[in-house]
Amino acid sequence: MSGRSRARVQSAPEISTIEGLSHEGRGVAHHAGKVVFIEDALPGERVEWLRTKRGPNFDEARLLQILEPSPDRVAPGCVHFGVCGGCALQHLSPQRQIEFKQRQLTDAFERIGKVSPQQLLEPLQADAWNYRRRARLAGRWVPKKGRVVVGFKERSTSYIADLQRCEILRAPVDAMIPALSALLTSLSIPNRIPQIEIAVADNAVALVIRVLEPLTEADMAHLHAFEREHNVHIYLQPGGYDTVAPLRSDVPALAYSLPQFDVTLQFLPTDFVQVNAALNERMIERVVELLQLSAEDEVLDLFCGLGNFSLPLARRARHVVGVEGEAGLVARARANAERNGLQNAEFFTANLAAEDLHMASWAKRRYDKVLLDPPRAGAQEVLPVVAATRADRIVYVSCHPGTLARDAGILVNQHGYRLTAAGVMDMFPHTAHVESVAVFERGR
Repeated sequence: MSGRSRARVQSAPEISTIEGLSHEGRGVAHHAGKVVFIEDALPGERVEWLRTKRGPNFDEARLLQILEPSPDRVAPGCVHFGVCGGCALQHLSPQRQIEFKQRQLTDAFERIGKVSPQQLLEPLQADAWNYRRRARLAGRWVPKKGRVVVGFKERSTSYIADLQRCEILRAPVDAMIPALSALLTSLSIPNRIPQIEIAVADNAVALVIRVLEPLTEADMAHLHAFEREHNVHIYLQPGGYDTVAPLRSDVPALAYSLPQFDVTLQFLPTDFVQVNAALNERMIERVVELLQLSAEDEVLDLFCGLGNFSLPLARRARHVVGVEGEAGLVARARANAERNGLQNAEFFTANLAAEDLHMASWAKRRYDKVLLDPPRAGAQEVLPVVAATRADRIVYVSCHPGTLARDAGILVNQHGYRLTAAGVMDMFPHTAHVESVAVFERGR
């Protein structure tokens, strides 16, 4: 028997009771002594399922029917839910979504970091729909449909979900997907446009279209007409991010405001910005509160990006030092500080994940407070520098509970800090993504 034949799944429908949710938001059941992950099944439900994949440690399955539904099951808010891979939890009530994310955080602290926060913070929430101002949509020419399909990837496949609208994208892009499909289909290279990046600023909408071959004059006319009709600004990306350029020379700089701190930040359409604008504002307020800033504080902001936290912190503290690995973001952070009249913020470029940073000029200084906002990989490499500052208080903003828990264990068990508080922030409603914040105080 060939390996291909052995791998083929041949099974009849089975019935199980769901015991919990996996990190990806799939129902967890046990069948014949083996774990089975079942799409769209919720804890407490009795369901009929069909195995789709066998593995050495667990199997995967799709839901056939719900025999006994959970009281926490709700009607999804999007007609594409279940096919599109953009969301995993629309069928779970908002309260239970938050509880699921809280469990991910507390379980990670206990299992990975061997620590526990003294206080669990109230979950931070904002807009649950039409919240996403940054996204990357895939594009694929589908000959059988005779057009370019635009959307997120489907669940567990390489196909692109054929979306008519997206309930989590900010207006006006939420309803623009069919028009984008028609635009890409009208071009001379419909099979050579793999993605569109979306950036919805306070003052403009930017669409960055990746093109793998040159466009014709007729193509450019189509793009200009689309800009006028939909009041958007189109950028083309023929290569890396350094090749991104707008169609027109008079496009405004993209910007978003943080009115509670009297700050406005400009950014490029490919820059990282927090995707949920309303949650971002509340998150910054919470971080400032948790840092317990005084007008005399020296603050270190690591992984500072274009100044999303640094500039608001500079409104409250004596001085802020921001450090970031990407030189372009550092340049924009400096420019943002200057535009906002902030002379008490300075910025440095440094690879915070690889360099020996102890001898860097900014690392030799004494800081009262430290803010960490690393990528998914966490901040492990820079923690010795953070501990060497002897800062009284550290606030850590995380997009991955596993690496936060690992780093929390290091700060507590190796550097003598106490984990005084932690909580989730729902940056990505209806997904299994867990954003969180933790507070560390130096032991006395």
